[in-house]
Amino acid sequence: MRCGKTMIAIIDYGMGNLRSVQKAFEKVGFEAVVTSDPKMVLEAEKIVLPGVGAFRDCMSNLEQGGFIEPIIRVIRDGRPFLGICLGLQLLFTESVEFGLHRGLNIIPGRVLRFPEGMREGSEDLKVPHMGWNQVSIKRRPPTLAEIPDGTNFYFVHSYYVQPEDPSVVATTTEYGMEFCSSIWKDNIVATQFHPEKSQEKGLVILKNFGEMK
Repeated sequence: MRCGKTMIAIIDYGMGNLRSVQKAFEKVGFEAVVTSDPKMVLEAEKIVLPGVGAFRDCMSNLEQGGFIEPIIRVIRDGRPFLGICLGLQLLFTESVEFGLHRGLNIIPGRVLRFPEGMREGSEDLKVPHMGWNQVSIKRRPPTLAEIPDGTNFYFVHSYYVQPEDPSVVATTTEYGMEFCSSIWKDNIVATQFHPEKSQEKGLVILKNFGEMK
């Protein structure tokens, strides 16, 4: 049974396992369509931008696929938008991954690499940051309804976002340093962690997103 008639468009620009995101939405009762058609993005009620891989390649694929203007228009229209992992980073002004590369510049700030030589007690921390880690809730977007502070989510990343405006930070996480692990600004929610890989609590986030107005 569907929770409603909401159509969620998952942007397919050739980067990432999009089917896992689609299946997770279907599991909580929402129709989600993986699409490489910018027109479907413009027509959707809600948009999801997932992604794995290199920042530069993803921006290039978004541009070549004709997605940049539709993404900006959807966000300006106030429709709910969810970025996941690289989909969070792409919202920012620029990334230092393999040189300096321009992002969508929807959220002012930079994407930086974890420094080498990070330690936690006597333990050397590896990059990428991979596995389960806690989030500390600073501001609670609608997607974090019923999610307890300190909940563990699944991460896989070597870079993190540094917003210019600290008020957009929704959660932080500790990994050798405190970093921003999700943001919230108006209709935009984006996470560095993977809700679709985070079992029960991750599904709660996707269900909450599906219910956003």
